Amino acid sequence: MAGAAALSPGPARLDEASRLSWRRRASAATLRRDDRRWTLWTAAVAVTFAAPSVVLVWLEPLMLPVALVWSAHGYAVCRMQAGRAVRAVVPVGAPRSAAYGTEGLPGEMALGLLGDLLGHRERELMARTGLTLERGRLGVWLLGERGALLMRPGGRRLDSFCVRVEEDRDLPAGDRVAHLLLALREDEEGFLTVANMNFSGAAWRCRRRMEPGRREALGAARAALAADG
Repeated sequence: MAGAAALSPGPARLDEASRLSWRRRASAATLRRDDRRWTLWTAAVAVTFAAPSVVLVWLEPLMLPVALVWSAHGYAVCRMQAGRAVRAVVPVGAPRSAAYGTEGLPGEMALGLLGDLLGHRERELMARTGLTLERGRLGVWLLGERGALLMRPGGRRLDSFCVRVEEDRDLPAGDRVAHLLLALREDEEGFLTVANMNFSGAAWRCRRRMEPGRREALGAARAALAADG
């Protein structure tokens, strides 16, 4: 995972993004390109497992059980993709969270800077889901302590990214999210450049792998897109 916390004094540029000189700076165009690549890869997986199964049954109907097992492998690969996307994002209060074991929202004092950065609705959403909603130019973001989800315009596609604050072991949960939020607000394209995409696909695929309490955040992101559109 990459870091995304320190801000350079220059105009809207992240220090971390400038250090990755070998990476092309991200933009809406590069994001659409990556989305298409993920769609093609997923389609290739589906065809690789589905086509031989169909041919096998056509040649020998009694081989249906074998064909079903083979097709199930393809389904499992696609399911693991979505599961990885969900696991990459660590909500506040989740088992891997620095705030794990607390009851409900850690409180305004425990949230520290994050509490000052969020509006009333965003704080309430974070209290219920552990994810912080932020509107951006590329879509609506849902930030965890580690990792981020980006719901694209239209609300049908969801991208998942691995991203975290550098040296975050001693930081409280709220401060981790606050650092990511500040970086995102300062330089959304730089934030995207530093982050590593690990999934891009239909939002419902991730929703099915989420805990019920986290699914509300996806609904809020979709509602925010509808309101802005």
